Amino acid sequence: KAAVLSSPSKKFKVTLPASLSAGQSYVPPGRSVALFRDDDGVYAVSLVCTHLGCTVRASALSQVKTEDVGGKKTRLTHEFLCPCHGSKYTGEGTNVSGPAPKPLTWFRLSVAPDDGQLVVDLADEVDHAFRFTL
Repeated sequence: KAAVLSSPSKKFKVTLPASLSAGQSYVPPGRSVALFRDDDGVYAVSLVCTHLGCTVRASALSQVKTEDVGGKKTRLTHEFLCPCHGSKYTGEGTNVSGPAPKPLTWFRLSVAPDDGQLVVDLADEVDHAFRFTL
């Protein structure tokens, strides 16, 4: 008899820490996604490397960078590094070195109508310029 493994829901609610400041990441327990806050809102980035699925780590930059993301100047305070095979991604998830074949995925955020909590939808990919305004 085969065992049936349950996988976490693709849609889940998150309560952001009130102390989450620009550039800091919040990783919900048991999830492979990081939430960030910047001047334009909140966004969710996958922590799954696009090479072989290892978990990447958000690493704070020693100096803030400004780059064009989706036609808009964006302040980047971190980068993503994969410990398995050395892939490196910019703070908005673009692959810049290593074997990673494509950028990190961003996911849609919304507000739950029943209780007003933030909802992350891992089944709904969005552009890297997406921000959710709280």
